Amino acid sequence: MDITINIPITHRAYTNGEKTVRLSGKTVNEVLEKLVQIYPDINNKLFNNKNELHKTIEIYVNMKSAYPNELEKEIKNGDEIQILTVLAGG
Repeated sequence: MDITINIPITHRAYTNGEKTVRLSGKTVNEVLEKLVQIYPDINNKLFNNKNELHKTIEIYVNMKSAYPNELEKEIKNGDEIQILTVLAGG
């Protein structure tokens, strides 16, 4: 299975500058776990200490929000995962 993960510019320092990473998995969580295995430093940028996505991270699959239950979202060969960082402030 070939899933493309689009890495936001704010997180590319943790993927050696890679804009996209291709991995396999049946759910968003499986793919993100594999991403963390390859690039361990990205873990704290995506997940809190309860292994939940940070509130500033949104996941889209094929340009559609995976909310709610982003991590359980099933994916298939050829899908694209977008990791978005929600910025707040004034």
